[in-house]
Amino acid sequence: MAGPTSGDAGDPGYRVYDFRRPTRLSREHVRVLEMALDTLSRQWTTLLTTQLRSVCSVTFASVEQLTYDEYVSSLSTPTSLFVLELDPISGSGMLDVSVPVAMTVVDHLLGGPGRDGQPERTFTEIESMLLHSVFERALAELGYAFEGVLPLAATISRTETSPQFAQAASPSDGFLVAGFELVVGSQSCLTTLALPFGDMFAALERSLQGTSSSRERADREAARQLVTARLAEAAVDVAVVVGPTPVRMADVVNLRPGDVVRLGHPISEPLAVTSAGMTFAHAVPGSEGTRMACLIVHSSEES
Repeated sequence: MAGPTSGDAGDPGYRVYDFRRPTRLSREHVRVLEMALDTLSRQWTTLLTTQLRSVCSVTFASVEQLTYDEYVSSLSTPTSLFVLELDPISGSGMLDVSVPVAMTVVDHLLGGPGRDGQPERTFTEIESMLLHSVFERALAELGYAFEGVLPLAATISRTETSPQFAQAASPSDGFLVAGFELVVGSQSCLTTLALPFGDMFAALERSLQGTSSSRERADREAARQLVTARLAEAAVDVAVVVGPTPVRMADVVNLRPGDVVRLGHPISEPLAVTSAGMTFAHAVPGSEGTRMACLIVHSSEES
């Protein structure tokens, strides 16, 4: 097998691997996250449109694993960074919304048209309270979106306009960062939701294990039903047996066609119905038309 080449300056043929932050998200993890975050974006679209009485849309864009330092460095200044308290996982989360979009939200809440040219400044106390009420309602949808992963709940503990002052985690702490395209009226921005990687990864692992167990149980049940159906179609030999009758050896040796052997089976007792030497039912002899037949009865019944 040929090793990596560096003939093309634009494509060195190898990928940089950071041993301090090994990538542990598999395709299964990403698929579960994408389903939850796509559900969250639809819930946010409905919620914001209803609360702001304006056409809003939230579209899930991406999810990636970043350190806290990488995430904070990617944010603009000033911004509206909501630091979140999470339950039941430890550590803080973060929700980032650009200042123009946040100001547009406030403008709509106060009855304004959400015009362009919103000011980029720190929020007043009233503006902060209005933003908290909207986005805490939006964060309440996390429980529904992540229902299959963990019962996640979030509340806003504080708001920062300068990401460097948030100090919500250590620089090397890992985060799952989900990006959403948020449109409020004529304003749009890339909104990000950051959740602690460690606890979220553990919850994703438990979720996948539960899904695998459910799938295995379903496979075993399907196999059981298939075997049961095939066994029900299998042909087996069934015999109706009378009780044993002692006969002398001399009589057995001298038996000829037409001889009659008196059976010792009482007329009042049912016959045994057997298969492979095992008795599974009892019956009394009879006929159906011109054919001999037997009627299945309880073992205690008399003929």
